[in-house]
Amino acid sequence: MPGTNLINIAIFASGAGSNAKKIIDYFKKSEVIKIALIVCNNSSAGVLHIAAKENIPLLLLEKERFRSAGYISELKKWKIDFIVLAGFLWKIPPVLIKAYPNKIINIHPALLPAYGGKGMYGNAVHAAVIESKDKESGITIHYVDEIYDHGKIIFQATCAVDENESIDTLANKIHKLEHTFYAPQIEKLLAKI
Repeated sequence: MPGTNLINIAIFASGAGSNAKKIIDYFKKSEVIKIALIVCNNSSAGVLHIAAKENIPLLLLEKERFRSAGYISELKKWKIDFIVLAGFLWKIPPVLIKAYPNKIINIHPALLPAYGGKGMYGNAVHAAVIESKDKESGITIHYVDEIYDHGKIIFQATCAVDENESIDTLANKIHKLEHTFYAPQIEKLLAKI
């Protein structure tokens, strides 16, 4: 990647922002990749404090406008090249997917195509994995398309699901995988742009 072409990333998050924080920290010293914007749909989310602490501009979304216009003009204003979903719970509207083809990725806390779709996030996913008595779970990093958790898979990592696994212990294993692999996979992907 030529050093003169800075790639501006927008991180979309709805909650505490632990994945967002790991990604921000990972790219802090990068000369080619900049976390240029935090986008959030929840005015009381923990990720807002992270954005403020890290001096990263914040864009708060309004649902109807997001659905209809995708906030594309704001993303263009911030010169956003790539969008990373990190615990963002709204469906990405087709208008935004068209504006950023193959430039929006998500991380899912299970091995897609299993345990994906509407309502399948966070503890609901872990509960379903445990209930099915699966021997392993993991993370899936994938491109975002018009269907929940459906886009082309980029990367997966796995962990064992123990016989006495609880939702909390599985969530901890999944968080470790997310924090270990998401930022390096983003870097690999952007190296190809």
